Amino acid sequence: MASKTECTFYRWDSMKKERVSDMLERRLITGERMMLAHVYLKKGCIVPKHSHENEQLTYILEGALKFSIGEDGSEEITVSAGEVLLIPSNVPHKAEALEETLDVDVFSPPRQDWLDKKDDYLRR
Repeated sequence: MASKTECTFYRWDSMKKERVSDMLERRLITGERMMLAHVYLKKGCIVPKHSHENEQLTYILEGALKFSIGEDGSEEITVSAGEVLLIPSNVPHKAEALEETLDVDVFSPPRQDWLDKKDDYLRR
């Protein structure tokens, strides 16, 4: 984590991927007040319904994710390459990779459960 006065340079290709499950890998960059993640999902990967206090921007670089939004999952939104979904704090959501997908997630504040590897909902 960089200090307030120290800039840090990253190159995605030189960063090791964290294998979260057979269907999902990621790379994380964390500052004091935000987190940037590359999330690699295989076709058919399901991110189970969850919510978090963190605001989330999901930007799809390759592929597509189908989101089910809300407690009952009744609102469905498919986000494809070049599109962005803003998920407010504490909104329940689930995602399914409709194809091999590379998604860029931005969280504010950083996801402490990801940093502490306590994101069991992803590791099943």
